[in-house]
Amino acid sequence: MALFVVRRDSVVGAGEAWRRLTVWERHADVVPLTRITVVAGAGAGGGGVGTVFVARSGVGVLAFDDPMEVVVWRPPVGGRAGVCRLVKRGTFVTGWAEIEVRSAVGGGSRVVWREELRVRGMPRVLDSLVGWVARWVFGRVVRLLVARP
Repeated sequence: MALFVVRRDSVVGAGEAWRRLTVWERHADVVPLTRITVVAGAGAGGGGVGTVFVARSGVGVLAFDDPMEVVVWRPPVGGRAGVCRLVKRGTFVTGWAEIEVRSAVGGGSRVVWREELRVRGMPRVLDSLVGWVARWVFGRVVRLLVARP
């Protein structure tokens, strides 16, 4: 199991950062070789508890599905941070991810992405490498999705 945390500040407000991070299909715009399909439950605003989406990553026989379900959905309101928790329901990639978005002092927002990731067949001795790669990938995803005004 690889546990990692990504923190990024943005010039966009918490509500806009939340929207950009939780329109799941947008993640495919910044993750190479990935396509995302919402398959169930997307309520108003594209999310909500029970929303299920699948990230299909890779090429040909090397592609895999990473189905995820939203189990916590609390958008940021007023001064309260927003929290979205996803549970990975796949057979190849399992674990969870939690996205927290809060207003930053002086404007903008702060995003904290926490994730516990397991890759089937990957020896535990490689967990730190998996965590390092995942932290880099998801750090880039967050930066690209929320950096632009």
